[in-house]
Amino acid sequence: MKKLIILFSLFASLNLQSIAQTLTLTCENYASSPSTSNNRNYDIANCWGFGGVSYTSSNKIDGNYSTQSGSATNLNPTSFWLKSPWIKPGSGNIKLKTKLNSGNGTSRFLRLAYIPYDANASYKEGTRVDFFTHTFTISTSVVEISEAIPSAIANSGQPFKIMALMYGSGGNSRIMTDSWEIPGTYWADPSNSCYPLALIADADSDGVADEDDGYPNDATKAYNNYFPAAGFGTLMFEDLWPATGDYDFNDLVLDYRYNLVTNANNKVVEMDASVVTRAIGASFRNGFAFQMNGIAPNKIVSTTGPKYHGASWLNNAANGTENGQTYANIIVFDDAQKVLPSPGGSGTNVIPANGRVAPDTTNLVITFVTTSGQELQVSDFDLNPYIIVNQIRGKEVHLPNGVPSTLHNADWFGTFQDDSKPNEGKYYKTKNNLPWALSIDSSIPYTHTTNDLIDAYLKFSDWAQSNGTLYTDWYENKPGYRDTNKLFIP
Repeated sequence: MKKLIILFSLFASLNLQSIAQTLTLTCENYASSPSTSNNRNYDIANCWGFGGVSYTSSNKIDGNYSTQSGSATNLNPTSFWLKSPWIKPGSGNIKLKTKLNSGNGTSRFLRLAYIPYDANASYKEGTRVDFFTHTFTISTSVVEISEAIPSAIANSGQPFKIMALMYGSGGNSRIMTDSWEIPGTYWADPSNSCYPLALIADADSDGVADEDDGYPNDATKAYNNYFPAAGFGTLMFEDLWPATGDYDFNDLVLDYRYNLVTNANNKVVEMDASVVTRAIGASFRNGFAFQMNGIAPNKIVSTTGPKYHGASWLNNAANGTENGQTYANIIVFDDAQKVLPSPGGSGTNVIPANGRVAPDTTNLVITFVTTSGQELQVSDFDLNPYIIVNQIRGKEVHLPNGVPSTLHNADWFGTFQDDSKPNEGKYYKTKNNLPWALSIDSSIPYTHTTNDLIDAYLKFSDWAQSNGTLYTDWYENKPGYRDTNKLFIP
């Protein structure tokens, strides 16, 4: 359950599902055609409680009506009282105005207390806890009280009532109140004897029910947003760019999945990424990275988990982003050959006759800035993966139309079979729109070494040359779509 905050005047409606940030009691007549001037009945219907307290239009404090106790001549604090409906307290101050209706008496007091919920107690009311007492001067002056919600209950996520107790000795003056403001969320159910609404378990009090909270004991996190949603996707790279080479797309094969962790306000606080290196069909020592298009490096607080092996071109800031970049770039590893070493022979996991190496998983945790007004949303993320070819930092290979990083050397564009046209937004495509990198939202087989991807995935060429309009499912295992003899299927 996501927290819903709606500004709501309790006395404007009896809508039981409405939620308020501030509970108010003005003692005013809000009914369109009242049958009686006793406005208290309307507030009782909204679950306010009154013990020996009435509404009066005489000596009122604000508006047309104020509350008024009986003659406060008994030092028992419960002589006269007023109780709020059940609320989930927020933070801030309880505010009210009070005075005596006449200037006589020996002593007069107004005490504030809170009442916790107790499922086993009468009316579900637990033991009262007093937290503030005002001592009146014996006069008719209006006093404005502003007292903080006790820290023991503020933002606790649990239901409480706020109670005012009025008492004194001597004379016959009465205690009046008006213009109550109590920070909190209305949590009473008039249709069920004014008991609290059903309680929702929320261990970290972030406003998200435990059953919906991916991190029920961590108030900084709430929701998981996985990409791909159903499981791992596959990235396949051809590293002979700008030449097409053998076009087998197994020079580096990765599975990937990342999770954008958001808080109760749907702001991204962390990204958890898993990159599984499955195969290397090349002799080049390629690095792997991704750019967060549009996201400045200073939006990242820290990065943990990359695998580095001393590449001379590595130059990272303290937060784990690469220096010299316009957008945040994360180098996941600097040398695939060190991440997934060959068991012998050519490549790793690309020739069935050779020994197989277990795929390697790199787990990243990237923490983002959570300063108010600086937070990121899920919609801000456009991840742009690429390889750095054979330790040449300026030579990047991205997905088709993937924008290169600031450190890319644009001199490679337009050479050999590359038909990139940066001024037209075209990158990493041949004249026939064939790419050098592919991203699939599921884990799929890759080719044996030297087998052209076009010969293994029989609808791939049609898809690529149509600029992605035909056979959008070219990678699926459907009749006539694959030549499995050319695919590496352990």
